[in-house]
Amino acid sequence: MGAQKSFSGSQGLALSVEGASKQFGGLRVFQNISFELPQGEVVGVIGPNGAGKTTLINVMCGMLSPSSGRIRVGDRDITGLPFHAVSRLGIARSFQQTNTFRSVTVEENMFRALRFGGAARGPDLGVGALLEEFGLARHLHEPSEKLPYGLQKMLGLIMVLAARPRFLLLDEPAAGLERRERTQVDRFVEHARKALGCGILIVEHDMDLVRRICPHALVLEAGRLLAEGPPSEVLSRQDVIDAYLGTSEE
Repeated sequence: MGAQKSFSGSQGLALSVEGASKQFGGLRVFQNISFELPQGEVVGVIGPNGAGKTTLINVMCGMLSPSSGRIRVGDRDITGLPFHAVSRLGIARSFQQTNTFRSVTVEENMFRALRFGGAARGPDLGVGALLEEFGLARHLHEPSEKLPYGLQKMLGLIMVLAARPRFLLLDEPAAGLERRERTQVDRFVEHARKALGCGILIVEHDMDLVRRICPHALVLEAGRLLAEGPPSEVLSRQDVIDAYLGTSEE
């Protein structure tokens, strides 16, 4: 793929991936990937296991350096910056598994996250409303490790907001959640977009979720960008359907 595309017409800041490739020794994970994630937009990334989706997030957030290509925030080249430096520039990520301080209470988890994120600065994040809506408010004084998996997952997502990201990279936020809980991911994404105006990248296997909340989707297959566009269009393409045949990930 050539130059990155901005699909929304947004004139705000964008997180750009420019001709990025990543390989480990002789194993090429993905190659020549280019796209933009504008602030205020939601982009889904789908594809079968082994397509390179999580590795792409790791490169975008500084956990890994690309083997070639560039990562930019606006005009600033952040290629090769370490994770902590990229985080300070407003790029935050979640993980596939729960990511909380397991031995301390829900309240202490939020206190630590807000203190790390600088609770005295910036707009009201609406954390209290999210804790109430997602059923966490009544568990404030319980250790997070005692919570059901779904509540642990949602707590970890809310904690990410404390960093006040300009760009939020979500790695399978609906994985392991029940159907009812998956609709909370919809609400979380909409809240993050409205409260912070951040660009949100979602790696996900739940195709219904992608259709609901992602106006734009990228399809990775065998390390290459196979298709991009509105989910209803890309998911009806025969080459995309073929890429998923024989998998159980949808």
